[in-house]
Parts: sequence; C-alpha cells; structure tokens
Amino acid sequence: MSNSGSTPRVRYMVIVFAITLAIITYVDRVCISQAAGDIQRDLGLSKEDMSLVFAAFTLAYGLFEVPCGWMGDKFGPRRMLMRVVVMWSFFTAATGWAWNMASMMVCRFLFGAGEAGCFPNITKVFTTWLPKRERVRAQGLMWLSARWGGAFTPLLVVWVLSLASWRWAFGIFGLIGVAWAVWFYRWFRDNPREHPDMSAEELALLEGAELCADGHVKVPWRKILGSPRIWLLFVPYWCMNYGWYFYVTWLPTYLREARHVSIEKGALLAGLPLFFGGLGSLFSGLVATRAPRAFAVTGLATAAVMLCWSPYIESATLAMIVLGVASFSNDLAMPGAWGACMDIGGRYAGSLSGTMNMIGQAGGTLCPIAVAYILKHTDGNWNVAFWAAAAAYAVGAVCWLFIDPVTPLEE
Repeated sequence: MSNSGSTPRVRYMVIVFAITLAIITYVDRVCISQAAGDIQRDLGLSKEDMSLVFAAFTLAYGLFEVPCGWMGDKFGPRRMLMRVVVMWSFFTAATGWAWNMASMMVCRFLFGAGEAGCFPNITKVFTTWLPKRERVRAQGLMWLSARWGGAFTPLLVVWVLSLASWRWAFGIFGLIGVAWAVWFYRWFRDNPREHPDMSAEELALLEGAELCADGHVKVPWRKILGSPRIWLLFVPYWCMNYGWYFYVTWLPTYLREARHVSIEKGALLAGLPLFFGGLGSLFSGLVATRAPRAFAVTGLATAAVMLCWSPYIESATLAMIVLGVASFSNDLAMPGAWGACMDIGGRYAGSLSGTMNMIGQAGGTLCPIAVAYILKHTDGNWNVAFWAAAAAYAVGAVCWLFIDPVTPLEE
C-alpha cells in the first residue's frame, strides 16, 4: 500500500487479516453442526454421542486458550498464528477421515486446540498495530465477520454436500486456512516499526506500541487471577458462551425435530442468529466504545428475555428472528469484553484475553452436553434448554453492572 497522499493506513491491513481469519474460523467450526445428521447416520452416533463430539472441540478450545495467548505474548503472534492456523486447518480436513466416535473426538479436540490460538493472538495484533481509539471498532468488525461467516456456513455446507460427501467437504474447508497462513506470514511483522511499508507519520499514531510488542514478558498471573474486577469480566463471558453455543451446535437439530422444517429451510433459518449477532458486534464496536458496560448489561438482559419468549412463538421463521435478536443482544457485549482485555492487559493482552476465552469456552463446552441431557430427562422438552441459557444471560448482565473495563492492570 502506498504511503503517499493524506493519512497512511497500512495498519488497516491487519484488520483485513483479522476479518478473513474470523470468517475461516467460524466456517470451520460451524460446518459440523449442519453435517451432524449425515455424520450421525454414517458413524452410528446418538445425540449424546454427538454432544460429546461437539464438546471435544470446545474443551480443547478452552484448555489451550491460555497457553496460546501466553505464547503469543512471549514469541509474537506472527509465528503463533502461522502455526495454529495450519494446525487447525489440517484437523478440519482430518475430520472427514474419522471412522468412529473416538477418531472423530480426537480430530475435533485437536482442531479446537489449534483454533484456541486465533482470537487471543489477533487481540495481541490489534494492541500493537492499532491506536487505542480504533481497537474496539476493529473488534466489532472482526466479530461481525466471524458471526456472518458462521451465518452463511449452513447454506455453504448444504451446497457443498449437494456436490460431495461430508468427508470431502471438511477437506475443502481445510485448504482455505493454509492459504491464509502463508499470506499472513509473508506480510506481517510483530512490531509495526519493522514493517517496510510503515511511514513515520503512521508510526507516530502507534506511540508506545513497541512496549506491547516486546516478547519474553513475565505475565503477572497472581495479579490477574487475584483481581475481582477481572473475574467479573470472566464470569459473564462464560455465561455468554453457554447461551451462544446452542446456535452452532443443536440449533439445526432443534429446527428439524421441534419445528419440523426442511433441511434447506433449516439451513437458512439457522444462519439468522449468527447474522443478527454480527450486526450486534458491529453496532457495539462502532457506537458503544464509550459505554461498553451499558451496552453489555442491556444486551445480556434482552437476550435472556428473547430466549424465554422464542419457544412459544408458533412460526418457525418468527421464532428464529427472535433468537436473532437474542444473538444481536449477546454480541453487544462482545467488542466491549475483548476491548477490556486490550485496555486492562496492555502488553499482557494475549494472556488476559486467552484466559477470558478459556473461561468462556467452559460454558461453551457445557452447553451441548447440558442440552442433550436436558432433552433426555425431560422427554425432549426443548423449552427447558432455552430457560437454562436465559438464566446464564441474566447472571452475565448482573456481573457487567460492576465491571471496570478501562483501568490498566499496570500503569
């Protein structure tokens, strides 16, 4: 990109990388929910079995968040993102090679371990490459892309499955991430001052970035884990993930079994919550930069109400629109939560955001298992699953009332 003219914007290229990677991330993780019926039939898996396959991803995704975030702080996000994207792309393709439940769970676990490095390291990139005023907006754009990637994946998977088996579909999706990793590694530098296209004018906007870019940092874990305000950030993120993971695991099954819609219509309706969620992330990132707490409280409280209401709506389309409003409301808190990690964490942003996402994925791990067992012990009553998620959202809204999202961990 040329630096001539008015204000140079080489730094915005990192937002392009984040947006494209967010799309790839959600395509790779959401495609399994749409292919779940074919997988269960071919491998002879029950709902309880499939819930454990879903949970294998979220368990690994949560467990490896902190190590991947810490390694991004220590060694730099350039090397980390190259490695983890290639790793998860390989195990996306390997999902199509599974021959039984155990092999499927291994593939999804290792796929989750790779994807765990994505958002903590992207957050580290934003902390070092963007001025403070642009970071939350960049998070909003990234999460918009992630949600919309997931929203259109059901339609994409239905189209791919009409041309090839589910096994070949996973192989096709795996190739995309490898191409991204090569492109990113060639262009990116951990410290923007080392990039040949950065001008002195643009670097002046990033004053102090070299402090966040320094590697070999000693993370103050005792200070992080001993801070009540940081735990107030972690708990609602757990609640948000518990409620949200229903959309990317059991929603297509809910539409088939409880709403009796066709596979094609179900693929379209299943994308609505993620489509609306992307709008919520964008809106919050652009508008709520000065009031993240207010948007988060309002959003999570609204999501709780929408989840309680949706099961009682007769029209499947209208019910999915209401779930879309719930997802929109959920994502009003997303950019603020990740922005808080950047503002509070500073040069420890990768470690802090990785810890927050690890706690969140514990909620995501529990959700598909809890739904399967709720259905088993309530004779298939989906309403109870919705009420449990609504209760989680309510707890998250209360926590956000007391969060300080801006004071740095270290001055």
